[in-house]
Amino acid sequence: MATPSGRSVLFVCLGNICRSPIAEAVFRKMATDNGVVDKWVIDSGATSDWNTGSSPDSCGLACLRKHGIETDHRARQVTKDDFMTFDHILCMDESNLRDLNKKASSVKNSKAKIELLGSYDPEKHLIIQDPYYGSDKDFETVYEQCVRCCKAFLEQHS
Repeated sequence: MATPSGRSVLFVCLGNICRSPIAEAVFRKMATDNGVVDKWVIDSGATSDWNTGSSPDSCGLACLRKHGIETDHRARQVTKDDFMTFDHILCMDESNLRDLNKKASSVKNSKAKIELLGSYDPEKHLIIQDPYYGSDKDFETVYEQCVRCCKAFLEQHS
């Protein structure tokens, strides 16, 4: 799964229908626009199994479309293999971070660097809040945070 250049990233949130698919789609578009998408393995997943197989939230899809981005992602839960195959696992909040670190501790060959996506935010907004019960404006905030963080992450790892 990992590319020879060692560039793979998994974006993670609680349900994999709001924040992480937005981050994945944003990063994929950036990598495509920068001509490096073929050097990356890019995916997203959930700490829970609540939405497995579901499409992203309709508000999230509308937000992405507004910015000219499409995604055909289907929600999936993070697996033990993910910790052995991905170089970077970037999550949205402290709860995700706790869950991922707990899961990683039971994986012998875990090589993934687990971090908050917000740790890359030049505006220092560490937590990307779940917009699930929010408004279109909340999804837009998530989108803008993902753009800033993904841009900084890509610059640091290209």
